[in-house]
Amino acid sequence: MSMYWPILLVVLSNTFYNICAKATPQDVNPFASLSVTYLVGAAASLAVYFLTTGSPALLAEYGKLNWSSFVLGLAIVGLESGFIYMFRAGWPISVGQVVTSILLSVVLVFVGYLLYHEAITVNKIAGILICMAGLYLLNK
Repeated sequence: MSMYWPILLVVLSNTFYNICAKATPQDVNPFASLSVTYLVGAAASLAVYFLTTGSPALLAEYGKLNWSSFVLGLAIVGLESGFIYMFRAGWPISVGQVVTSILLSVVLVFVGYLLYHEAITVNKIAGILICMAGLYLLNK
């Protein structure tokens, strides 16, 4: 079960994420909306931190951080505002997420190879070709 609950959490959260991104009102600035999103996210993160740890040493935890938390924050702003703008541009919820996921998967095969020395196998190349065929079919 330890292998599957994180996947289920991601799928459930991503489902609500896309519903909420598509439901963001057209007349609100996406970044005003995201500021509320991040305040709620920060409060939820702090609450879960204190519920799941026996140590209230939050500042000590912050001292262990590296560059990744800061860049992740910027990446999340790009990701979330991109989805809001994608839906505002008219992408259907059933297609926009699939298109971005396919493109991301292809990019990450090369990122894995270049940064983490992961092998590019025949199966991965076949998967990329199938993904490209899927993109063609989705956008036809």
